[in-house]
Amino acid sequence: MQNLNTDWITTKELAEIKGISERAVRKSIAKNKYVVRKSSKSYEILVTSLEESVRKKVTERREKSTAPVPISYVVPEDQKKLALAKYDLIKKWDEFRNEKKNKTVAGKDFLEAYNNNCICEELFIWVGKVAIGTIYEWHKKLREYNGDWHCLINNYTFGEKTKKTTLTEAEQSELLKNLLHPNQLNIGKAIKYTKMALAQRGFTNLCCDLTYRRFANNYKAEHYDVWVEAREGNKALHDKVLPYITRDVSKLEVGDVIVGDGHRLAFFVKNPYTGNPVRPTLVAYQDWKSGGFVGFEMMLEENTQCIASALRNSIINLGKVPRFVYQDNGKAFKAKYFMENGISGLFTNLGIQPIYAKPYNAKAKPIERLFRELQDSFEVMLPSYTGTSIVKKPAQLKRNEQLHKELFKLNIPTIEQVILVLDAWLQKYHYEQPCPHVEGKTIGEVLNFGRGEGVNIETLDDFMMVREIKKIQRNGIKFLKSDYYDPALYGYKKNVIIKYSLFNLSSIKVFKLSGEFICEAKRVEPINPIANYMGAPKDIEDLKQQTKMKKQLEKRTETEFVNHLKRAQIHTPLLTMNLPEKQESDEIEQLRFEIKKEADEENFNGIFKNKYEKYEYLLKKEELTKDEQEWIEEYKKTGEYELLYCDENSKEVLNA
Repeated sequence: MQNLNTDWITTKELAEIKGISERAVRKSIAKNKYVVRKSSKSYEILVTSLEESVRKKVTERREKSTAPVPISYVVPEDQKKLALAKYDLIKKWDEFRNEKKNKTVAGKDFLEAYNNNCICEELFIWVGKVAIGTIYEWHKKLREYNGDWHCLINNYTFGEKTKKTTLTEAEQSELLKNLLHPNQLNIGKAIKYTKMALAQRGFTNLCCDLTYRRFANNYKAEHYDVWVEAREGNKALHDKVLPYITRDVSKLEVGDVIVGDGHRLAFFVKNPYTGNPVRPTLVAYQDWKSGGFVGFEMMLEENTQCIASALRNSIINLGKVPRFVYQDNGKAFKAKYFMENGISGLFTNLGIQPIYAKPYNAKAKPIERLFRELQDSFEVMLPSYTGTSIVKKPAQLKRNEQLHKELFKLNIPTIEQVILVLDAWLQKYHYEQPCPHVEGKTIGEVLNFGRGEGVNIETLDDFMMVREIKKIQRNGIKFLKSDYYDPALYGYKKNVIIKYSLFNLSSIKVFKLSGEFICEAKRVEPINPIANYMGAPKDIEDLKQQTKMKKQLEKRTETEFVNHLKRAQIHTPLLTMNLPEKQESDEIEQLRFEIKKEADEENFNGIFKNKYEKYEYLLKKEELTKDEQEWIEEYKKTGEYELLYCDENSKEVLNA
């Protein structure tokens, strides 16, 4: 309360207190009834010059103005009743003490009787048991706020709180350094480490923990954006603080935009290659308008082939090519197969505009909500369910749970079985779940209404073929660690364009850079190295066909060479010169033959890689030993000899 000896009051305030007009007050001033002073707009009257009764009213008015103004409309009704019950309890406690000589003992006696529910039973229902310290605290609050019961409301603030914290700048700075750290210390630990650091720096008389905690909570409430950004990062700021954009999906049509993403399923399937249990990956596309799955593919890993197959299924089910594809920002979704890489990518070929979501922004993709529904309604019902986290893992998959392992044995399905069950679940889900963007219709009804007229699957597959530039090597085209060959590639060394389908890698189409079709090269499978002895009938036939093709290509080259010589007459001498006599020429030729023979015999180490090499070597020898003749006779009885040197009628055609 201000000192009335030096306090002044305006004419307007005095008129309100006395209940008269401001003009009447000014008339009193003109008669020199009060001590006044000139202010900027009017006159001010010294309070001590007023009548005694008026001074009391001024004092009461000032005391009421300093008391807090309750904001009752924001206080819940039950909190009001609790505060009033506390107020009544304090009044009864104070009245009981005033009647006794020893107020301290009297207060304890009253509280003991109250806590035992012997007196003030109605108040006990609302307030419950109370400690003596709490009673004194409530009593002090009532004195400070002139008996206003609003101060007893829990966490109640009277208007705008303007009182500053008692923490020094050093204490605030050190506490915020610990609180605004990505390690996310809780407030209690941050206070502990703050006090330890300040004590080491020589600070004394530090505030209590409650003051630190009050400052921390107040800072968090007033600067929540900084709190989240500092402790949890920018993604949490986007998810928790920044406002989000509301999308009007009603402006889209079925098939305008499909949303794609990958999802690791929470159950085991059998690995088709090893038979071991493994969690598969589902790549799915959702129509944004209807909110349902239009196509999916399930594989062991999320890769380009899985995504392309899911997109293909989506286009077929929609009956038209979507205008936009809104999908994940992952590596597989942005592979060069989909984008442009010198040769047009898949999206360009199909006329689709790709849109990629921002990384780590799951809320922007509506398909995430459908994946959550899939988890809660479909995955959890499968017998090989693994749980979505360690906490939710079924008991039979945990250690030392022998009883559960015996009662709930894992029945692991195949990928094909899961696809059939998932198809049935989606059909039911689409026709039972209401469409979130079209009122009064189900997802399936909206999808069927917006379905296109259909697409040509062969044309679609041709558009979806991957295009790459490759070099032709000796064994054809090296692609995906396999050789692709066709006789049309023999002798062609320029770069070519290959087209292949991710759904069928048994062959590739080969084109010249000009776009002219060359051939369809088949994948060459390796052959058993001793197919004639240990190989299956297919291995023997493959060896026979490849050997036959090799001989045919060799014969073709020789024929083309001879024809070229005949056309160009290259066999005639390029220079005219005097040749030596025939006898001398024959002697030189004989000498060359003997030198070559000696060199061959000197270089030959007697080791052959194959039997046919030894056979051809022995044919060139002028004289054969008995062992060598016997070896030739035995070799002619083998299947290798018949395959290499005989036709189907067992006639020698290449050894002539």
